Amino acid sequence: MSAGIVSAAYIAASVLFILSLGGLSHQETARRGNLYGIAGMAIAIIATVLSDKVSGYAILILMMLIGGTLGTIVARRVEMTQMPELVAILHSFVGLAAVLVGFASYLDPNAHFEGVEKTIHEVEIYLGIFIGAITFTGSVIAFGKLRGIISSKPLTLPARHWINLAIILVCIWLGSVFLDAESTGGGFFALFLMTLLAFVFGAHLVMAIGGADMPVVISMLNSYSGWAAAATGFMLSNDLLIVTGALVGSSGAILSYIMCRAMNRKFLSVISGGFGSTTSTDSGDEQAGEVTQIFADETAELLKDADQVVIIPGYGMAVAHAQHGVSELTRKLRANGTKVRFAIHPVAGRMPGHMNVLLAEAKVPYDIVLEMDEINDEFPGIDVAIVIGANDIVNPSALENPNSPIAGMPVLEVWKARTCIVSKRSMATGYAGVENPLFYKENTRMLFGDAKDSIEAISKSL
Repeated sequence: MSAGIVSAAYIAASVLFILSLGGLSHQETARRGNLYGIAGMAIAIIATVLSDKVSGYAILILMMLIGGTLGTIVARRVEMTQMPELVAILHSFVGLAAVLVGFASYLDPNAHFEGVEKTIHEVEIYLGIFIGAITFTGSVIAFGKLRGIISSKPLTLPARHWINLAIILVCIWLGSVFLDAESTGGGFFALFLMTLLAFVFGAHLVMAIGGADMPVVISMLNSYSGWAAAATGFMLSNDLLIVTGALVGSSGAILSYIMCRAMNRKFLSVISGGFGSTTSTDSGDEQAGEVTQIFADETAELLKDADQVVIIPGYGMAVAHAQHGVSELTRKLRANGTKVRFAIHPVAGRMPGHMNVLLAEAKVPYDIVLEMDEINDEFPGIDVAIVIGANDIVNPSALENPNSPIAGMPVLEVWKARTCIVSKRSMATGYAGVENPLFYKENTRMLFGDAKDSIEAISKSL
């Protein structure tokens, strides 16, 4: 395939990727956006494989078959509750690919660069490996935290910020050694040592972040993986990889900024790994009094008499696979003349958009799924607010207790509704490990049990 056709194919793929991002920004067009992305990637792969820069088709096709088969198996088996950790581990693959491509490019015997071009190429290699190594270990740690293999508590080492600063300064110094190295051996040693330090740096960054902030971490790592891909594009002189990486990196950074605003965090603190909240339950919330329990049939009676109902889904809904039951309950309530809406917190679940995906899968109408800012002011006029498996995102401590680990985080003010029903398995704390005073409020009723069973029992009673 001629270079002109390859360039045209790359331009077409880039346009499709941009259309894909545009489509994914709205629920109504998300499916179309995915199709654009799939088409763009198919064009990019075909054009790259058929270009005159690719040889060794036997090993290439073999690797594509292996990778495609594994990807298909994983995609078919993964549960929706496992999507955040799947995304995290896929980010690690991008980072590791950047590291491997960087070393391969540096050791390539066919690479011939002189003067300024050689310096620029080595800078591309160094930065690509640095970003890729951080992305790799950071994503692996994020996967471990989401999977439960690693504790969600932040690792707050003494002088951890000074440790991070020291690692960065040493990496900068090693970069100067790498660029000034007269022999391949000296340059390789500096590059290898920097890679090890970047691995440590990436792991330490994410280890210092608490469990409640993991949705922001996923978004941040998405941005890192994009910049790693862009750096790989520079190393390989591949324009499409540069464009694609820049799109992913910039969109991930923008999403991280939006998430930080939603959690009252500082963006610079995110990228430096310094905003991990403690998970201690000693936040000054000494709970007093007793909870008021409610049962499915009583909940059904409340819903029959309600004019306005708001449903607040959380990670517990995903774990219980209750989204289809919630969709059926919504259909019955709307058929009864009840105005039903959903309130989605920006960090509900374990990654951005987690709840939106679940509700879309259960065919909940898009127009009744509202963001926090769109509905928070309406809770005083709501008859019944049903919290399904959510905890931290409805915790009044964020607004009422300045000593709480989640103080300042905007939350859904469900306690302002006339009646708030909380569906949970137990009184356990949420992912942030913070006690929730909502459970003890006078207008709160606790519906204990598996969310799926509870919702189906309510629906049956209706």
